[in-house]
Amino acid sequence: MKLVLALCTLLLAGGIMAQSDIHTETVQYTIDGQPFEGYLAYDQSIKTNRPGVLIVHQWMGLTENEMMRARMLAELGYVAFALDIYGKGVRPANTSEASAQAGKYRGDIPLFRKHLNAGLEQLRKSPMVDTSRLAAIGYCFGGGGVLELARSGADIEGVVSFHGSLKTPDPADANNIACKVLVLHGAVDPYVPDEDVLAFKTEMEDAGVDYYLTMYGGAVHAFTQTGAGDDPSKGAAYDTRADHRSWQAMKDFFAEIF
Repeated sequence: MKLVLALCTLLLAGGIMAQSDIHTETVQYTIDGQPFEGYLAYDQSIKTNRPGVLIVHQWMGLTENEMMRARMLAELGYVAFALDIYGKGVRPANTSEASAQAGKYRGDIPLFRKHLNAGLEQLRKSPMVDTSRLAAIGYCFGGGGVLELARSGADIEGVVSFHGSLKTPDPADANNIACKVLVLHGAVDPYVPDEDVLAFKTEMEDAGVDYYLTMYGGAVHAFTQTGAGDDPSKGAAYDTRADHRSWQAMKDFFAEIF
């Protein structure tokens, strides 16, 4: 009995230690002299360099949702960095403010890409990262963001867009894409209509991009966001199956590109 208790104690202690091995920290950086604040997560028990994953937030800015995803990625063995597009302290309090902030960058794609690439450079600076194995994921506004990162010609292995915008002002920029692209889309997302999906497919095909497009039946916009509620009739709602399936699709994609 004493031996059993001792083994249980060791196993419990091991579990606690494993949890505590996920290190997180706030990262301050600047763009054109202005302050920005991101969030870094990694498993400090891993001693070798490993792939890095950039996370681009939804329109409410950097929130606990992106921090949670960063920790989840760290548990999978990646170094995860959730960037800050808007700037330190710029965190919309409501959808009206979020729309204004997101619109600022969607209306100025060069500025958007500049901030995306600045976040990518912060990830590259992490001494734990294998800079030859980088990817980016994004949600909603950030899902469109990682596609713009790819269209900017960023030197990464792949991007994953979760229920993101597919539009871009110049589809010819897809010729700059040097990575693989995975788009995870709600099949009945009213904010990204079928004509946008068709235009995106045409854009990718014309540029010869190695891309995947997966649509989840019954899913609307924001299907990975628990804060979106559970009423699809509103156009945005959490969908447990689509959330879990899309995360698995991302993991399979990373297994391929890395």
